[in-house]
Amino acid sequence: MTDHRLLSLQAELPGLRLLTDAADREHYGRDWTRRWTPAPLAIALPGSVDEVQAIVRWANAAGVAVVPSGGRTGLSGGAVAAHGELVVSTARMNRVLDFDPIDRCLTVQAGVPLQRVHEAAQQHGLQYPVDFAARGSCSIGGNIATNAGGIRVLRYGNTRQWIAGLKLVTGSGALLDLGRGLVKDSSGYDLRHLAIASEGTLGIIVEASLWLTEPPPPTKVMLLALPSFEALMQVFAVFQARLALQAFEFFTEVALKHVLAHGAQVPFAQQHPFYVVTEFASDPASEAAALAAFEQCLSDGLASDGVLSASDAQAAQLWRLREGITESLAKYLPYKNDISVRLSAMPAFLAETQALLGHEYPQFEVVWFGHIGDGNLHINILKPDALALEAFVADCERVTRLLADSLQRHGGSISAEHGIGLVKKPYLWCTRSAVEIAAMRGIKAAFDPNGIMNPGKVFDAA
Repeated sequence: MTDHRLLSLQAELPGLRLLTDAADREHYGRDWTRRWTPAPLAIALPGSVDEVQAIVRWANAAGVAVVPSGGRTGLSGGAVAAHGELVVSTARMNRVLDFDPIDRCLTVQAGVPLQRVHEAAQQHGLQYPVDFAARGSCSIGGNIATNAGGIRVLRYGNTRQWIAGLKLVTGSGALLDLGRGLVKDSSGYDLRHLAIASEGTLGIIVEASLWLTEPPPPTKVMLLALPSFEALMQVFAVFQARLALQAFEFFTEVALKHVLAHGAQVPFAQQHPFYVVTEFASDPASEAAALAAFEQCLSDGLASDGVLSASDAQAAQLWRLREGITESLAKYLPYKNDISVRLSAMPAFLAETQALLGHEYPQFEVVWFGHIGDGNLHINILKPDALALEAFVADCERVTRLLADSLQRHGGSISAEHGIGLVKKPYLWCTRSAVEIAAMRGIKAAFDPNGIMNPGKVFDAA
């Protein structure tokens, strides 16, 4: 460790764990995107809130930018450190701190993985209902910083709905205790909700109190095969009219092909162009309603085949067909679009987007899937082996500009749940007006007056 700035940090915090090896800097300096070469100054692994505050105050004095880091499972470059920043990882701040049985509130440090939150809730006979495939490696602090969604938003909402309170070390090093578990509080601005989805640009989330709820009822999972893209929203309408749905997800035969190659089991004897996986309560009335909905879809030509899970193991196999998509595509370095529109706008937007991508991407394999029940689509464009990454990204960004125009017309968002980060920053205009972006800059200046927190992410400085 020869950098004079790190020597001064170590002198100020002699007990702080610092990593400077090239392998560590590469590991902690990137998220699941692979478009930027990680080049952080070092990795700081604080073990307490006091250490986080001291690091941020040092960074202000030393003029060093800070990149907050959780599980780094993000897909928008929000945790990338490519310009000599100090990565502040919450990996060591990974303890469950408290459980309040009256408020049904679990308090954890920011580095606790989502799966451990689930397990801790289950130990008290409750559940934390936010869930997605990266549960084993993502951290609760990162989930909050991106307002993560997942597979059951249709039933439970996004992360935001479950945050009773949080502690944030701001860009000036101050500690804010926000929310404090109050169900009702009309005492001015709710700064907690500014911290949620702020992507580390306002400060570092160090602790969170999470509302828990009743454990989920036993559920059944049904997989449907659809003959056409146009049937998708019609099938959703049929099932939504008859059932209280826990989830309603779709994917294509192209997506299924990759998951099957990754080890999943073939669901049907024949191939079909589109699929839906839906989940609902496992009780006689719900199962009867689901079967009636399926029969109606068959009769109306909206579905071609279907299977209802007969066991928890089979339900897990059916869910794997949807949840395994992202992992199965990772080796192709896909260019991702994570977009959303209102459900009422979805039919027209789907038709327009399918036509756009079919016209603009004839040379690329495009993999669709998404949380159709909450208006969120994931579009993955796979890079051909022979094409240079720079040329591939440039072509994809050309089409994303066209997609952004469509999203603006339909009142949608360029980022539904992955955040803006670096990847979607050029398209923020389609979701936020110039006046909104100016207000966001003003908020950042109040929390982070020297602009050291995750600079260059979400928007550029004015």
